[in-house]
Parts: sequence; structure tokens; C-alpha cells
Amino acid sequence: MANTSSAKRAIRVAKRKRKINVVKIEAYKKAKKTVLDLLQAGKAKEAEKELPKAYKLIDKAAKDNTIHKKTAARYKSRLSSRVNVAVSAK
Repeated sequence: MANTSSAKRAIRVAKRKRKINVVKIEAYKKAKKTVLDLLQAGKAKEAEKELPKAYKLIDKAAKDNTIHKKTAARYKSRLSSRVNVAVSAK
């Protein structure tokens, strides 16, 4: 348990930030899963239309330091490469 008042305050701040970060993490994970599920179902065109929405949520999480900017770039790169492979296969 925290002893000083500043440490107690830091715990409160961390709890508030955690709530916000969890919402952002769930949002971009859901968007990623939507794209991947569409690809799994063979709906490459729909996945291509959902890709900008996933990009937007990933970028928002990176902007607020919920995830690292290079992690966000990696997620976007992997998503786009999978969508491009699926679109070019059709």
C-alpha cells in the first residue's frame, strides 16, 4: 500500500487512465478482429472497406500512448498486407 499522499494520488490517476486505455485497446482489437474475420470468411472487399476504420482506432491508441507508435505501425502493416494478399488473390 502507498505510504505518501503523492503515491496515493498516483494510484488514483493510474486507475483513471487504465479505464480509458482499456476502452481504446478493446476498440482497436475489435476493429482488427472484424477485418480478420471478414478475410477468414472470404469477403476481401468488405475487409478492405473496414481497414480505414481499424487504422483510425489504432492511430488513436498510438497518439495517446496507449500503445507504442511502432506497435501501431506493425499492426497496420500486418493488417494491410493480409488484406492486399486477399484482394489480389481474387
